[in-house]
Amino acid sequence: MSGFAAAPEQADNARRPVAGVLHTAGLIVLVIVWAYVGLHAANQMRGDSMPVGGSKILLYMPTFVFEWILFAYIAIGLRRRGIPMREITGRLSTGGMELLRDIGLAVLFWPTAIVILAGVAYALHISSKLQASVKFLLPQSPAEMAAWVLLSVTAGICEETIFRGYLQRQFIAWTGSASAGVLLSAALFGAGHMYQGARQTVLIGVYGVLFGILAETRRSLRPGMIAHAWQDTFSGIAGSLLAKRLPS
Repeated sequence: MSGFAAAPEQADNARRPVAGVLHTAGLIVLVIVWAYVGLHAANQMRGDSMPVGGSKILLYMPTFVFEWILFAYIAIGLRRRGIPMREITGRLSTGGMELLRDIGLAVLFWPTAIVILAGVAYALHISSKLQASVKFLLPQSPAEMAAWVLLSVTAGICEETIFRGYLQRQFIAWTGSASAGVLLSAALFGAGHMYQGARQTVLIGVYGVLFGILAETRRSLRPGMIAHAWQDTFSGIAGSLLAKRLPS
């Protein structure tokens, strides 16, 4: 059968926790602490303390390192229980029709998500002025853009593994509900981006719901990883070009 339908044994496995309560609680605490640190740092950077002409690469590196630390935290926790990473990522084989299918799903997901998020942004009254409040993060130089792409790929791999792979799996197992698992992991995903402001946090939470539905439907994180990495790359570079036209 196609990747959209899971066999009964696979469905049962998908409802089993892959780690203990303490391990998951530790990850949640790390996510919340990092979100708070990001919020505090963003508030400072929006002020006059942000050095003019300073390299944005120094801003990207802590996030890059921390996301891989969380990825390693999950990988080590799974290994200690004798559980392979594919248990939460799904099949990530590199060849054949499965790869093409996942690329196609990512291509279809991206514009669909943009339309939905545009409607949510309109409902939340998220204006271009509000979105410009995070333009301090956008890359400017070629070196910064290259670093941004690397950060975007990292976000695609690590954040999908953290939120849609591990946390969503845990929440589904504990609540016995796929809907609850998707919503809870999406709420944490949004909270992890609260440095962008309250309304943007809600918008990103909705984005997390869409990624969660994609992961739960496909039983693989690969389409979400591709779409996530591409969206972050595109939004950063396109946003940088547009920000130059916005008033300071």
